Amino acid sequence: MKNKYFGTDGIRGTVNKGNINGEKFFKFGLASGTYFKNQKKNTQTAIIAKDTRLSGYTLEPALVSGLVSGGMNVFTLGPLPTNGLAMLTKSMKANMGIMITASHNPYYDNGLKLFGPDGLKLSDKIEKKIEKLIDAKNSNQLTDSKLLGRVKRLEDGNDRYIKILKSNFPKKFNLKGLKIVLDCANGACYKAAPKLLKDLGAKIKTIGDKPNGININDKCGSTYPSKLKSEVKKFKANIGIAFDGDADRIIMCDEKGKIIDGDQIIAMIAQRWKYKRILKGGVVGTLMSNYGLEKFLNQQHIKFYRSKVGDRYVKEKMKILNYNLGGEQSGHIILGKFATTGDGLLVALEVLFSLRKGKKASELLNVFKPLPQILENVFVKNKDVIDRKKCKLAIDNANKLMGQRGRILVRKSGTEPKIRIMAESNNKSLIIKCIKLIKKSIK
Repeated sequence: MKNKYFGTDGIRGTVNKGNINGEKFFKFGLASGTYFKNQKKNTQTAIIAKDTRLSGYTLEPALVSGLVSGGMNVFTLGPLPTNGLAMLTKSMKANMGIMITASHNPYYDNGLKLFGPDGLKLSDKIEKKIEKLIDAKNSNQLTDSKLLGRVKRLEDGNDRYIKILKSNFPKKFNLKGLKIVLDCANGACYKAAPKLLKDLGAKIKTIGDKPNGININDKCGSTYPSKLKSEVKKFKANIGIAFDGDADRIIMCDEKGKIIDGDQIIAMIAQRWKYKRILKGGVVGTLMSNYGLEKFLNQQHIKFYRSKVGDRYVKEKMKILNYNLGGEQSGHIILGKFATTGDGLLVALEVLFSLRKGKKASELLNVFKPLPQILENVFVKNKDVIDRKKCKLAIDNANKLMGQRGRILVRKSGTEPKIRIMAESNNKSLIIKCIKLIKKSIK
């Protein structure tokens, strides 16, 4: 059964519409706090971080109020990357962590991502239990006035996170001699990313590091890498690195100005980890992963498995298969040896660790030849349009047209009012024809 509040990556939507408002966030805080307080009774602690959206100033207090009303003590960390929040949830032995973010979405959207005490995103089963508590009577969850939680602001969240990141690499690791362009998407990593790389000795040019509450992901970051491309050329950088609003995604740019997506980064790490005997089992991708990646990994005798789209599903499959590497073309990459969820800064360090040895990004990160692939996003009022007879027929006809020459994937976005159409084949005109056929039925 479909979740009422949770999508593929937490709860998300337009601010002051639907579920994204102060009243609902009070209930989200109260319900999630009640659930996790009952799972671990020795402590009653929640930690909260956020990205840089203006709406964070209204949603955070409501969330805190709900948690405190249920008897949870709360630490607020301010702007911090999502995996920083996940890491600190685990290291601080908190009952739960909440990231207030809408990731790569525009500023007018917001939401939250919930993490358990192990730093992992929640399973569908736990989300359903919390949804029942959200819709239950508040009075059953409100604690006695003597047992209300307390709230404290921690100012060193980014420093703690950076310390954990550095601990995964040798003490002598440095980036002296490397010129790097960083695009922080005016988001959650605008403090942590430049500080981390400067501390390691790199020469940095940073863009997208002046958040004003409404410029997050606005023509910058991993969803808009053309700005990164031009800055890499101007700065004559060795590499460019772009993050999204909550820094759990990463897209790169080599010294020649070529954009490097998540599939190429995964291929590079898989190859290196296999050689270093770090790779465990194989690699988990998604239905969106380019066929070129699958073919390359097969040639390298590395097992490859596709999960549903969403880094949560990638992580779940990694856990089942006991793999330690997985991710998405969009740049969500999970390094299971070090982290429980996607972490753009951690992935950047892993790539830079190889690049520091005098290699060129264009040689290191262009690992396989991708099959030509086109992804189109169609805005819709109702995502159920693809379940209608007319649309289903168009998708069937497009698949027949494509035949064995490629593949087509049509799906509802889990985070935005969009239908995503992906087609890949060596025949580009055939891709365009198939996508047009499906788009026409949707519109």
